[in-house]
Amino acid sequence: MRILLHITLSLFPSIVFPQANPVLSLEQCYSRARENYPLLKQHSLIEKSNIYSLENISKGSLPQIYINGQATYQSGVTQIPVHLPGLDMPVLNKDQYRLYGEANQALTDLITVKAQKKLQEANNQIQQQSLEAELYKIKERINQLFFGVILLEEQLRQNGLTKKDISLGIDKVTASIKNGTEFRSSLDKLKAEMLKATQKDIELKSARRAFLDMLAAFINQSLDDSVRLEKPAEPLTSGQLNRPELKSFTARKQVYDYQSNLLNIHALPKFSLFVQGGIGQPSPVNMLNPDMSGYYIAGLKLNWSISNFYTLRKEKKLNEINQALVGVEQETFVFNTRQSLLQQNSEISRLRELINTDIEIVKLRTSIKTTANSQLDNGVITVNDYVKEINAEDQARQAASLHQIQLLMAQYNYNTTAGN
Repeated sequence: MRILLHITLSLFPSIVFPQANPVLSLEQCYSRARENYPLLKQHSLIEKSNIYSLENISKGSLPQIYINGQATYQSGVTQIPVHLPGLDMPVLNKDQYRLYGEANQALTDLITVKAQKKLQEANNQIQQQSLEAELYKIKERINQLFFGVILLEEQLRQNGLTKKDISLGIDKVTASIKNGTEFRSSLDKLKAEMLKATQKDIELKSARRAFLDMLAAFINQSLDDSVRLEKPAEPLTSGQLNRPELKSFTARKQVYDYQSNLLNIHALPKFSLFVQGGIGQPSPVNMLNPDMSGYYIAGLKLNWSISNFYTLRKEKKLNEINQALVGVEQETFVFNTRQSLLQQNSEISRLRELINTDIEIVKLRTSIKTTANSQLDNGVITVNDYVKEINAEDQARQAASLHQIQLLMAQYNYNTTAGN
């Protein structure tokens, strides 16, 4: 078999085998729309900004190094008003010079750096989750376009069945006209109905093309008329909220906790080690030496700003109030989302009930149309009556298809609203 196929391909290299129409799923549309959305670029920018901020905060624990210098002229200098025989006391110059370097290693800042990092991470989470909330809205728009195309395709299919019934009627009436048992006007009525069905095809195909163009723009992919959207399976609905906004609320409340923690740290006494070394004239460590000389000093410093306590309690209260305000925002968001879910759940129940009755209606309408078809053959009913039954069955099928797709869309919208 393989040899035969190889020979065939060698003899007829220009043969083009038909390819299956491309299939696109709802999940693929979600993924590609997200990747293509311009706002997604902010993700990497926010992350880079966070990395740089954390690096800068980490450097706050490194020793602080200073280079200082000064040249002064004084109106007076220290003198010892004692004259001892045989002892010359040095006289200091009124012009004095000093150049030195100093390194300080803060000890308490190690705690501050850790707290500042937590605060920065929380702020980063706020930005990232706020961005996720904006990106999440794309799902709702994709749902509308995707299920809109599926609905139009189903309407085209149903319209094709209607045209098939009309075509069957045309064949029968044409035969009856030849036999002299039917009028020409009856055939014209059926042809007019066929033209109306053809017009409906044109309208549905045009609407489908418009929806595909909008969907193509979202997913950044060319979609021609041959593309087929895969009808998704009925999803499991869950009322548990997993919206990105909830993570943003949590991060915002954490920010105020970390800010209050920083306030407590800033109110503590600050200890640091230091070392200073340089040259001076006179010697900075020996004022009795008037000559230029080197020196160094090392030790422990204490700095405690008592003024931080003036506003500490009120600033922490402000953080508590702001945190409570965020809590109210979160409660409002959850309340409104729950209300939307209740409304959508009622819509899902309504559509399920309609679909149950649709099945019976379509069954009855199909039976009536089949009977009308036989009655038309026997001349019991007119063409008008036959067309009326065709349209009635068509409307029943259209309603059933509409309700089924509306149910699917309502279920996916429910999960989208819940964040699942």
